[in-house]
Amino acid sequence: MKSKIFISGSSGFIGFHTAKKFLDKGCKVYGFDSMNNYYDINLKKSRLKILKKYKKFIFTKGSLENEKKLFDCVFKFKPQIIIHLAAQAGVRYSIKNPNTYLSSNILGTFNILKVASKFKVKHLIIGSSSSVYGANKKFPFKEIDKTDHQVSFYAATKKSTESLAHSYSALWKLPVTMLRFFTVYGPYGRPDMAYFKFTKKILAGQKIDIYNKGRMYRDYTYIDDIVDGIYKLTNRFPTLSLKNKVKNDSLSPVAPFRILNIGNTKKIYLLDFINFLEKILNKKIRRNYLPMQQGDVHSTLSDSSLLKRITGYNPKTNYKTGIKKFIDWYLNFYN
Repeated sequence: MKSKIFISGSSGFIGFHTAKKFLDKGCKVYGFDSMNNYYDINLKKSRLKILKKYKKFIFTKGSLENEKKLFDCVFKFKPQIIIHLAAQAGVRYSIKNPNTYLSSNILGTFNILKVASKFKVKHLIIGSSSSVYGANKKFPFKEIDKTDHQVSFYAATKKSTESLAHSYSALWKLPVTMLRFFTVYGPYGRPDMAYFKFTKKILAGQKIDIYNKGRMYRDYTYIDDIVDGIYKLTNRFPTLSLKNKVKNDSLSPVAPFRILNIGNTKKIYLLDFINFLEKILNKKIRRNYLPMQQGDVHSTLSDSSLLKRITGYNPKTNYKTGIKKFIDWYLNFYN
């Protein structure tokens, strides 16, 4: 593949690793990122510094809400593929700062949809989230399950972008794939994620907050497996022809639009995860057990068999191997 790929959120966690994957494969990549200070800006700068070493990487600092700047960049680059990963992340932050999520996630995605349809890209891939399953009790989560009961504002904005994208796909025959990510972790990860905060506090000898007394399950998915899935998906775009449907497909009957889960497909008990961190860091953890947090869910578990049928996706990294790799990176990066 020698495509030209436009990636929004290229200095973010998933965006950085995705950009690097395509660059390593010889593609031209245009990165677009606001470089906001939601978390440590130095981490974003470190990711960007790595990407800038590639001759085929172009970067523009900009906000997706700035429609003119976005359109100008896409017009000049003329990408075949747009991978939209820029978003305001975080469940708890969305409770206190909902306006940020409306602007970044909904207006930003709307502008991406407009630019993708105007320039007729071959495939638009948009990052969604497992949080859209909300209060669903049926496990594992499947793409064809109803998703009407989001319990956080962040999840609601992600669900909204799925609806917006479907409408644009139907109107303009724009091939769109929504990817629902399940608890992505790994080197250069987001400092607001639990595993990152746990590591920082454990090494500092501080207490860690454990919600719902640790009685929760998560489908932890290692970053390399995520980007491998994205890479394999790039040229597997949905079409209007229902001949291309596969078993339990989420392909729309009226649009070249599909929703796909991308997870590790194994649920890990949070206390087991924490106990393994204690073992690998060789430090006794001081624990502060708390009730369930507002907007949080008890469990997530992905059925990613649809993605596997379409692309051959096969996550290989178990959480113990992944956490070891994260810890090695963390100790090196933070000296």
